[in-house]
Amino acid sequence: MAIDTSRTFKPISIAVLTISDTRTMADDTSGDILAERIKAAGHHLAARALERDDVAVIASKLNTWIDDPGIDAIVTTGGTGLTGRDVTPEALERIKDKEIVGFGELFRWLSYKTIGTSTVQSRAMAVVARGTYIFALPGSNGAVKDGWDGILAEQLDSRNRPCNFVELMPRLREK
Repeated sequence: MAIDTSRTFKPISIAVLTISDTRTMADDTSGDILAERIKAAGHHLAARALERDDVAVIASKLNTWIDDPGIDAIVTTGGTGLTGRDVTPEALERIKDKEIVGFGELFRWLSYKTIGTSTVQSRAMAVVARGTYIFALPGSNGAVKDGWDGILAEQLDSRNRPCNFVELMPRLREK
């Protein structure tokens, strides 16, 4: 990480959405990991929820959070695999303005170091929707650690050089 200590850290507000038909808030370890890392990095945990694997339900929750001026970014965990119930990418397709293609590519590259070729089964992705970043990570603890530690911790730090997602936030709604 290339942190420029002459710059001021700007905390942002991040919501965490776990997508699962089997987990509850009591056993949502991947959501717990994300929430802990968000707060440890100095950001504000703006909201946290768990929704079932249903495109309409996921899109509705994301739209509610996108329209909340108190939420700058959303990180989801779960629903990015290949089974019939894995529909997080489909929900993001419904609401996105732009896809951040490099996020999924980099995530799979980092994940390859941990799980080898099994990473091809991940449809991790990121989008911008009406000025809000949404990052969709797989539901495993290892995947959220890879995604946060390997990408988001740096890109959501306003001091990261040569560039970062935070500095682009004021311009995301430009036409």
